[in-house]
Amino acid sequence: MAVEKIKVANPIVEMDGDEMTRVIWKSIKEKLIFPFLELDIKYFDLGLPNRDATDDRVTVESAEATLKYNVAIKCATITPDIEVLVVVSVTEVCNERVVQESMPLTASDVFISFDLTDEGRVKEFNLKQMWRSPNGTIRNILNGEAALLFWYGLQGTNYLQKCSKACWTRPICIGRHAFGDQYRASEEVIRGAGTLKLVFVPEGQGDKTEIEVFRFKDPGGVAMSMYNTDESIRAFAESSMSTAFQKKWPLYLSTKNTILKKYDGRFKDIFQEVYETNWKAKFEAIGIWYEHRLIDDMVAYAVKSEGGYVWACKNYDGDVQSDFLAQGFGSLGLMTSVLVCPDGRSIEAEAAHGTVTRHFRVHQKGGETSTNSIASIFAWTRGLAHRANLDNNPKLLDFTSKLEAACVGTVESGKMTKDLALLVYGPKVKRSQYRNTEEFIDAVAAELRARLAVRAKM
Repeated sequence: MAVEKIKVANPIVEMDGDEMTRVIWKSIKEKLIFPFLELDIKYFDLGLPNRDATDDRVTVESAEATLKYNVAIKCATITPDIEVLVVVSVTEVCNERVVQESMPLTASDVFISFDLTDEGRVKEFNLKQMWRSPNGTIRNILNGEAALLFWYGLQGTNYLQKCSKACWTRPICIGRHAFGDQYRASEEVIRGAGTLKLVFVPEGQGDKTEIEVFRFKDPGGVAMSMYNTDESIRAFAESSMSTAFQKKWPLYLSTKNTILKKYDGRFKDIFQEVYETNWKAKFEAIGIWYEHRLIDDMVAYAVKSEGGYVWACKNYDGDVQSDFLAQGFGSLGLMTSVLVCPDGRSIEAEAAHGTVTRHFRVHQKGGETSTNSIASIFAWTRGLAHRANLDNNPKLLDFTSKLEAACVGTVESGKMTKDLALLVYGPKVKRSQYRNTEEFIDAVAAELRARLAVRAKM
């Protein structure tokens, strides 16, 4: 049945990627996006070969285009990493990273997974040099000093509930403050005895502040200094509260202000100030709330909660808890990341997982793969939904909602990729119990068309 395409008034930025995610990215566009939408795409190839060919200029240009057009949708990309060795037994197969890259299982299987070293990637792609993470470059250009990363877990009531290792029955959104703290810290190995001091020298008039941190004895130790800014924390608070308000979910901020009374206390104070000044009345009008909690108390609450809230985390906490979220929902393939800029208008959406190298090796040899494409599909829906909100385009917003519902409905009907089938049926999953990469996307497309047909008849 022919479907009248929805017109998208303003462009979106597309950032293509690498390996297996590049393969499924192409299929998503051909089967789930282009047949239904008439849109102007500003395309940037962030695949590693093209980043190398352009001396990584393409990454900069894609970020600049995001600021111009406000919406970017990004495929997973390769970042040359240090060598990682992962050894897991079949009893640990539900670990999301292993499941996403798993091969056929037997009860005695043990998996050993390697990521190539920096030098290995350079040799494999004949690179000019080891290029920086494109995500880091993009965040810096999109005013990373105040950017906020949101991770959305996907939940359901049937098969998706069986995938979950937690008692969550509703999604959870984790917001990570993607600036400062440990990720921009200065660190040093201290050799021998001596005194470590923290010194602040003000610009212009004023006396310098000098604090004695610790007196080391021989043989020494280690030291670190980290920071954040009021401007960045305030933007973090505004973005978190805006997201909670849009989703009509309560908001929690977690810190350890009982230990870091001034550092974490500053986060707590600014969040409270922003809430009281700009958001309290709005929150109360729709029956939601904001609350500060200690990080350990919040983790304990998260484990036993049903979900359905936004959890604002400092940089390191967000890094850790996003993986906790993925593990709880069962698979990284069920989680999408959205980078929100301080202006509230510019976002960049992408899948939370990597390029699924092991599946790509099988694909290159003509073998069958079963790669979970849900997170990549949701990168498109989250980006397009933001475009719809900016443009006041209700038809586009309805389409994104139906595409997300089609993903959930497909899995809930028993059609799923192998990573989810392993969680539902166990390590002896049969081939008839899961779909391969293309079969799953085809099933989502069929479900989407059925849901759009219902809309057309109304």
